[in-house]
This record gives sequence, structure tokens and C-alpha cells, in this order.
Amino acid sequence: MHAPALSLLAASQLTRLTPIDLTILVLYFAVVLFIGFYVKGQTNTSEEFFLAGREMTAWIAGLSFVSANLGSLELMGWAGSAYQYGILATHWYWIGAIPAMLFLGIVMMPFYYISKTHSVPGYLQLRFGEGARGLAAISFAFMTILMSGVNMYAMAVVMQTVLGWNMTLSIWVGAATVAIYVMLGGLRSAIINEVLQFVLIWAGAALIPILGLIEAGGWTQLKANIAINMQTNQYTHLWSTLGHFKDNPMGINWVGIVFGLGAIISFGYWTTDFLVVQRVLSAHNLRAAKMAPVIGAAFKMAVPLIVIVPGLICLGLMQNGHPLFHLVPADVAKGNPALHSYDQVLPLMLIRYCGPGLLGLGITALVAGFMSGMAGNVSAFSTVWTYDIYGAYMNKRASDKHYVLMGRWSTVIGMLVSIGTAYLVMNAASIMDYVQALFSFFIAPLFGTVILGMLWKRATNWGGFLGLLAGTASSIAMFVYTSTGTVAHKQLALSRIALSPDAQPMAENMFRALWSWLICVGVTVIVSMLTKPRPESELNGLVYGATVIPHDGATTLWQKPIFWAGVVSIVFIILQIIFW
Repeated sequence: MHAPALSLLAASQLTRLTPIDLTILVLYFAVVLFIGFYVKGQTNTSEEFFLAGREMTAWIAGLSFVSANLGSLELMGWAGSAYQYGILATHWYWIGAIPAMLFLGIVMMPFYYISKTHSVPGYLQLRFGEGARGLAAISFAFMTILMSGVNMYAMAVVMQTVLGWNMTLSIWVGAATVAIYVMLGGLRSAIINEVLQFVLIWAGAALIPILGLIEAGGWTQLKANIAINMQTNQYTHLWSTLGHFKDNPMGINWVGIVFGLGAIISFGYWTTDFLVVQRVLSAHNLRAAKMAPVIGAAFKMAVPLIVIVPGLICLGLMQNGHPLFHLVPADVAKGNPALHSYDQVLPLMLIRYCGPGLLGLGITALVAGFMSGMAGNVSAFSTVWTYDIYGAYMNKRASDKHYVLMGRWSTVIGMLVSIGTAYLVMNAASIMDYVQALFSFFIAPLFGTVILGMLWKRATNWGGFLGLLAGTASSIAMFVYTSTGTVAHKQLALSRIALSPDAQPMAENMFRALWSWLICVGVTVIVSMLTKPRPESELNGLVYGATVIPHDGATTLWQKPIFWAGVVSIVFIILQIIFW
């Protein structure tokens, strides 16, 4: 079974938009551009352009925090993964997000916020020096540009596949729209649009699971249909099939899910990926900064309803003789207009359940998701490039006005480079797994460096830099080791890295992330014990045990972020039991 690939969708046109559908889509583009022009006058300083003036409320920052992550990989990729792997794909929303988001809000945000850093590499500079900052900034800039291109290309594929639109035109229109409103309004414009996009995504996609479950006869009957179609009940259990690699469609066990995904990839992404952390740094005070990830976690738990359930519904419909719902791997569908690949689940469901008007809203929701992903990546790239690469190494003495101008220009340049990566990924056979591989390269070791820096006073500058370098290099080396050579060599390499030759690429990514994190932490600890630590007086505001955490202003139980984090945790545990 092959992993999903957004790049190889069949090119046949599936439907046409009515005038009312086109009106909704055009109106959406007009509104997002209007927002960019409207807030341009409020982005005259670097604080306003890169961090929205730190004026966002907890609710605005929280919704933007979730929306920035609702790009093409979320909407298209995981819907396709649900068809391919079943309900196991939900792990990337629940154990792969909720604990880490709560940890960010309660434990890590005080340090990010009180240090007044503009970025995660900026925090590493304060804690570990220029070496760690430069390495993190360069790798993050590369990753965000590639991710932006993936979102851009996925949007163009949907326009071509569903509507028959020209792919090149779709890429350039989407890129130009995002570049204009982020260049004009900076992070403030991106956040306002992300909140709008969050509402649109739910309004456009919520009908699919509702109508699909009604057609299937409810959740219990849907599970029964899937068991009949797939000749196994492995596709509808969240935890009970993780005892052994061969017991589930993903070829993974609980170790890979709990530690590779839940403890490393998840915590690495939600606590150190500046794409999402930047949204929380825009909060207007410490309590709002702590509450934003908690609010985001509450909404994140509901996202599988509009992403995972459509994939499961598609599996349940197969018995009804619908040729559209017998989906195949992307490389099989390539060049055959009669076949459709896994990642076409969401567009197919939209066409099935949405008539005129609603179809336009649904397509607009998909476009909003893709543009949200593009905007999130390009605004994060602009900030890291301006502060942690250009400002740190090329022009340290420029005026604040100059950095704002550089931020605007780097937005345009970043988007142009993203267009190039959008064309490059056309030749990729497995974008979803490739992006998860990128997370194992850069995010997993970065989390090891950041968490040790925050929790361990003994960690030294050399320890942080060499640990991050070793973790990143080892992850890339493991990827090359398992991807090259003969078939026999690949199976042997896979069994050594992923602990089983039955592991699918997604499972391999989880184990590689775990190994790279362990290597990063191990090297950091060893080198730190052999080198001289910084005086504790220099660690104030950067490390637990050397910092007095300011009060967040909460006076009642209902105002305390930790109380609401507890409520979200209880709901999270209940969901795991229900779908066990």
C-alpha cells in the first residue's frame, strides 16, 4: 500500500461551478485582499508587522493558532490518509496535537512570551548562542518555503481536478493573493484572514460528515460497512490494533504512536515550529498567550469530524457500487482519468453532498485552507529571515523601518520561491510522507534542544548547537539509509530504524523522529557535561529554576489557563476511551 501523494491526482474534471458558486469564490478573494489593504496602516513598526503589535486576544490568537495548521496537508492529506489507514489517522489530531498544545500553553509560553523573542530561533540565540540560532533559522526557512509550495500546488490540483482550471494560473492567482495581503498587513492581516478561513472551513465542510453519516445509517452502521468492505475491523479502532505492527493498516505499534508521534513529532511541531508559535506570541498579555493554545486544543479535537470522517464515509460507501469511491494509490491513478487517488476524498465528498451554492462554499473552504497554510508559512518565513538570518548576519544595524521593508520584500521573494517548490513537488511520489519526513529532520531534534534549554540549567551553548546538529544530521542519514540500495537492503534498514519491515513510510517517520530526538538529547547532555555552563544569572527569563514566572493576572478559577487545560484533558481522555 502506498502513501498518499497530493502531487499525482487525476486531472479529469469532476464538476462545474454555477454562477452563485463562482460568486462565493470571487467574493472570498476580494475580502482577503480588502483585509490586507485595510490593516496596512497598522503595520508601520516591526512589532506590528511581525507580531501584530502583540494586541491579539486569546480567542483570536487561539483560532489563528489552529487555522494556520489547517492547510492542504490537513484537509486533503489526512482525509486521504483516513481512507488509506482508517481511524488511525485521527492520532495526528488527538495524541499528535492536544497534549503538546496544552504543554505549550501552560509550561513553555511564559518563557517565549517574557523573553520578548520574535521567533523560536531567537529564543535559541538567547539560550545557546548564535550557532544554534543560525542552524535552526536556516533549516526552518527551508522547511516553511517547501510547505508553502505544497499548499500552493495542492490548491492548484483541486482547481484542475474538480473544476478543470489551468494549474499554472491557479498557482499564480493563489500565490499573488496571499503575497499581497501578507506583504501589506503582515501577521495582523494573516491572523484576521486565518480566523475568517477557520469559519469558512467549518461552514463549507461540516455538511459532509453530517449527510454522510445519515446516508450510512449512523456511526455503528458505518463501522459495520467498513468492516465488510475491508474484510477486517482494523480500520475503525484507535488503540486496540496497536499491539503489533501487523495488526493495523499503517504497520505501526503503540511505541511509534505514543513516543514517535505523541512525544516527539507532536511536541516538536506544536511547541517549536514558529509557524504556529508566532500566532500565540501575538497575544496581548501573558494570560492570553497561555490561553490561546488551550482554546486551540479544544477546537483541534473537533477537526477530525470534517477531515477524518469523510475518509471513513468513503470507505463505507464502496459497497454501494460507486466507482468514484474505489480509490487507488496516486501512482496507480496517474495518467488514468477513470481512476481517483486517495487524496481526492474531500473533493469527491463535496461533489456528492453539496449542490449549487453549497458546492461553492465547500470549494471556497478548501481554497481558504490552502491559502491559510500558505500565509502561515510565508509570514513565519518572513519573520525568521528578517530577524534570524538577515538581521543577525547580514545587516545588524539597520533601522526598524528598514526591517519592516525587508519583511515585506521577503514575503514576496518567499512566495516566488514557494512557486518554484510547488512545481518541484509535481514529481514527488509521496508528499504527505515526505513532509512528515521533514518534521523528523528538523522539528524532532529542535524540540530536544529547546526543551533541554528550558528545563535544564546545565545545558551549555556547545551542547545545544552540537546536539541540534547531530539530531538533524542523523535523521537525514537514517532517511537516506532506508531509501537507497536493493530491496533486501531497504527491508533490513527499515527493520533497524522502524523496528519492523512491515512498517509503512508514515510509521518509519515516527520512529526516525524518536531516534533523532534521542540522539540530539544524548549529544547535548554529554557535551554539556564536558563544557562550562553559563552563570545562572544569565539564564533569567530563559530556564526553569533560574526565572521568576510573572503572575498571569488570573484571579478566579474560571480565568486560570490550567483549569481549562484540565477540562480539555478530561474530554481528550474520554474520546480515547470511546474510540478505543
